[in-house]
Amino acid sequence: MIAPECPLRHPSSPPRWPVHACLLALLWPGVSGAAPLEMRPRARVLATVASRAPEQAVPVEPRAATREELARYAWLSKGARVRPLDAAIPAPEGYTRVTLEEGSFGAWLRGLPLRAEGTPVLHFRGGEVLPGDDARLAAVAELDIGSANLQQCADSIIRLHAEWQWSSQRREDIAYRFTSGHLASWPKYAAGDRARIAGSKVTWARSAAADSSRAAFRSYLDLVFTYAGTLSLEGAKSRPARDALRPGDFFVLGGSPGHTVLVLDLAADAGGRRVALLGQGFMPAQDFHVLSSGDTSVGPWFPLDSDAVTTPFWKPFPWTSLRRFP
Repeated sequence: MIAPECPLRHPSSPPRWPVHACLLALLWPGVSGAAPLEMRPRARVLATVASRAPEQAVPVEPRAATREELARYAWLSKGARVRPLDAAIPAPEGYTRVTLEEGSFGAWLRGLPLRAEGTPVLHFRGGEVLPGDDARLAAVAELDIGSANLQQCADSIIRLHAEWQWSSQRREDIAYRFTSGHLASWPKYAAGDRARIAGSKVTWARSAAADSSRAAFRSYLDLVFTYAGTLSLEGAKSRPARDALRPGDFFVLGGSPGHTVLVLDLAADAGGRRVALLGQGFMPAQDFHVLSSGDTSVGPWFPLDSDAVTTPFWKPFPWTSLRRFP
């Protein structure tokens, strides 16, 4: 998405980096050169089996990705060393991770590969956005971001959802809407269709050779990232009720700018009180990372008993902003 969508994007929007240089100068001095602002310091996932409670916060060191993880998280290199999210971040004492349907998006996110503890968040040019010991940071995902300023907040969530569909052999279902409302379908892209854009009008024409490779898939995603954003996600028709929240859902406030956070996992105590792990990308394009709530009673998990979910980098997300992919 465009940084995040400021200003409102249409398919004819120009490249994003120059347009947002002044905003980036204020927010990310490492990118712009401006004076710095103060920064606060399983092989197989059997998702139908809930985690034991209480879980002990024992540090988990990265290890070589298993063959199954390399297949489930197809972007990983063969030499990747990772920590599965559910092993690296235990449920708070007295809480148990909720039961998930095996093969679901939420179950896939529960095993999301993470980098070593203390890893900083880097932007797409390699500079540091958040130090590894920032109090608002719980972990950094082992997920590439590319070399362009594209994979920001909404884009990161789209990326993860698309990767789940890819590895789950649901590739015929991969499709996302541009901010203009036009649908970009991976099967059509793979067949050789390419977008023809004139102002806010988008048409598709068969103008390339068929290619269903990983490289073509990444090119397709970069196209989606260029023209989709929080306004695209906000328009999702599935709007689950508060009590129906599940991993894989997301909170989104569309706009110019807008922001969105992904529900990575969910746990509950014996009394039914729930907490969630939340993750985000942000602007400029940067490593997808797991947020920390700052609530010492539940570690990095976010309590869900208020009328809105408060995160460190954006205004509170009301429950009416909850969305779900089809």
